[in-house]
Amino acid sequence: MCSRTRVSPFTNKLTKTLLDNYFLTRCAHRTLLNVGLVKTKLNDSNAEFGDDLIKPAPAPSRDEWWGREAGSSMKTRVIGYEGSTLLEKRQSADTGSLIEVQTLNQFLQELKMNASKQHGPEESIAGRKKMVEAGMSESQCREVVTAGLVTMVLHVEARVAAALGEGFYTIGPGGEELMGCIGAQLKDTDSMALHYRHLATQIARQLRSQDLDSVLLNRARGHVVSAQDPVGGGVHCSLGGGVHDHIVTSTLASQTTPAVGRGIGAGLVHQLGIDTPFPKDFVSFVSVGDGSVNNAHFLSGLNMAQYAKFRNFKCPTMFCVTDNDLCISLRGHGWLSKFVEGLSIPLFVADGQDMFDLWNTTASALEKIRKTKQPAFLHVKNIKRRFGHAATDRQLAYMTEEEVNDLAWTNPMASACHSAVYAGVFSYHELHTLLTTLWRKTESAFNHASTEPKLTSRQSLVDRTAQPLVPMPSGAVKMKDHSDNKKGNVMRKNMTRVIDEILTEHVNCVYIGEDVEHGGYYLVTEGLRHKHSHRVRDFPPDETALLGVAQGLAQAGMLPIVEIPYAKYLDCGLDMFTEIAIANWLSNGQQPNGMIVRVQGFDKGVFGGNYHTHNSVHIPPGVDVVCYSNGEDYVRGWRYCIQQAKAGRVVVSVDSTNLLNARHLFDSDDKWKRPYPPKNQYISFDDVVSYGKGTKLGIVSYGNGVPEALRARQELEEMGIVSVEDSCVIDSPYLTHATKGLIAAVSKLDAVVFADVCKQGQHPLAAIVCELQAERCLPKAWQCVAAVPTYNPLGSTLTFTNVQDIVAASKETLSC
Repeated sequence: MCSRTRVSPFTNKLTKTLLDNYFLTRCAHRTLLNVGLVKTKLNDSNAEFGDDLIKPAPAPSRDEWWGREAGSSMKTRVIGYEGSTLLEKRQSADTGSLIEVQTLNQFLQELKMNASKQHGPEESIAGRKKMVEAGMSESQCREVVTAGLVTMVLHVEARVAAALGEGFYTIGPGGEELMGCIGAQLKDTDSMALHYRHLATQIARQLRSQDLDSVLLNRARGHVVSAQDPVGGGVHCSLGGGVHDHIVTSTLASQTTPAVGRGIGAGLVHQLGIDTPFPKDFVSFVSVGDGSVNNAHFLSGLNMAQYAKFRNFKCPTMFCVTDNDLCISLRGHGWLSKFVEGLSIPLFVADGQDMFDLWNTTASALEKIRKTKQPAFLHVKNIKRRFGHAATDRQLAYMTEEEVNDLAWTNPMASACHSAVYAGVFSYHELHTLLTTLWRKTESAFNHASTEPKLTSRQSLVDRTAQPLVPMPSGAVKMKDHSDNKKGNVMRKNMTRVIDEILTEHVNCVYIGEDVEHGGYYLVTEGLRHKHSHRVRDFPPDETALLGVAQGLAQAGMLPIVEIPYAKYLDCGLDMFTEIAIANWLSNGQQPNGMIVRVQGFDKGVFGGNYHTHNSVHIPPGVDVVCYSNGEDYVRGWRYCIQQAKAGRVVVSVDSTNLLNARHLFDSDDKWKRPYPPKNQYISFDDVVSYGKGTKLGIVSYGNGVPEALRARQELEEMGIVSVEDSCVIDSPYLTHATKGLIAAVSKLDAVVFADVCKQGQHPLAAIVCELQAERCLPKAWQCVAAVPTYNPLGSTLTFTNVQDIVAASKETLSC
């Protein structure tokens, strides 16, 4: 048997490191098993992805586990409870020892005591006047106070559930309950992407259209990761979930650039007359905490919005930053107040402890944005962060005990309730009754949600990573054979033509990138700006903004094609790229972001060195990656790609620089110039293209590796090792996983060499080889050769996979 990947000493060291880490992980897992914290029953090893995995016994939450070990300043667990359900555990546990429960009980007591107090007519008139002057009605005041109280009890019960081993998310909104002032003023058709502490904003808007019990139950489902959670379907506790409520998790600021994209997209779709969920008076709202203004995502989004304003582009986006002067443990030192001095967009400042001031300031900001269609910034000051960042937060490591207690007992809802009473909206008795009822309902919601099933199928988690593949339109013909027509073009010209074809046929399609209006670095978009006007757009050189805006455009109803000028530059926007990739999985398919990301500057070339001839690709779950070798297949493939993007899938098309203007395979034969295929022809992700029918040796490759493999095959014949008739080259452009076409083709071979153009350790064919092995379709003799694991120098092609590499691998494989 000869079945291995050609390795170097570097690879052996890497393998050793991976094995060491593996054994360390196994030892740690055994320790957990020994102490009884994890109890699982292994499934049948033959079951696909472990679908028969036995549901594990309830385990301590992640927050509760780390709280034990890290020494959280707050009590994070309750000792001595019994029972298998949350309800049973409550009945035997002393949850009253938790600080969150203590402060809520104290607040209830204060409301009860104040119920007997009377206030005079002058105080009532003054209170009413203050509310009216803020532009707030009685019903709006009720909405905000109710949303704040709901937010408060949801947080308390989230901490209780975690302390009893049934909750898995304890980052809380404590101290930011008055953010409902914003949600109550956002229209149902405004988009909203919230910081994880801004739950009250969501609750205020949800209570306008949903019944209270549903709101409570659905939020509880998120905390206990119930499979019936309508937002994430049991994979994470997220905010959002509606058509206009975009899902956000525990990320610092990655919601920012897509929000700007929705703002820009809202103006563009109406200009182009495209169907969109966003009306003309639309506002894109996005919020973060004060620490997040230092994050690259936020800076990228804010810069993009300010750039749009400078260029007079419509971008009705509202940035909201709540300021508690803490970034978990890092003190703010007043930096946010200094930061906003440099803004070129309108700034609004509100007091986060004053319900009427926050309401009035929010109203002014929204009015400004709707009127001007330009972005604005709302700075919410004076926020007091209660109960730490999460239950695990070791506050005593960076604050005094007095500071921690002062924050825990500072309750913004106390002043809000006082204001509502003096404005004649509530009585203290009504508030006491309301809060008591809310707490009882929330407790019941958590009890119920915790009994619902969790996700137990690995296959279901795989299936949700992307939208289902869709068939081609009626009349389309799958065509894998190449035309005999000798009149053809270089690959670049066919690429330009198919992009033009797509822009013409899909009126909601936009092409965005850097320097694309004048044709780009390789002339691929030449002439498209003149023909398609506003739908071909240049962006500043910021890949995070470019990708984030593309996500927002997709959500606005557009079909983006995003050009990344060089493969290496995708690294600059990698986190935003992975956020796009995970969105379908995270939302259980509710919020796909269909697009094509076209990556240039890949593989072999002598200009620009590693930074312009990068030879590695990113393939996170949820992304379809293709790399075509010639202009004919590129056209057929892109017709399929755009249909999948239209259906919500994220497709990455990687272009080999060396092939764009390639004409010849051997000497001056013009064999790499290909005709433009008829409009009804396509190839799917499952298809491979075979050169030759021989089975003694097959060479599998993609992109620039295909002509190199064809040259290697010719050299192998000239060396008398294997004839052209007895061998074949298999062009397999889909790189995400092994396709049906590749499995079928490899199954017929006596020996196979996988020739990967990417550098060793980052070469996609290695993963595909593993899949083929699992399918038991690999022949006994096989090898995988890749580019060397280093970076290519300027003016050289020394490091790239070449004919000699493929020939050497083939000789060794055939000698086995």
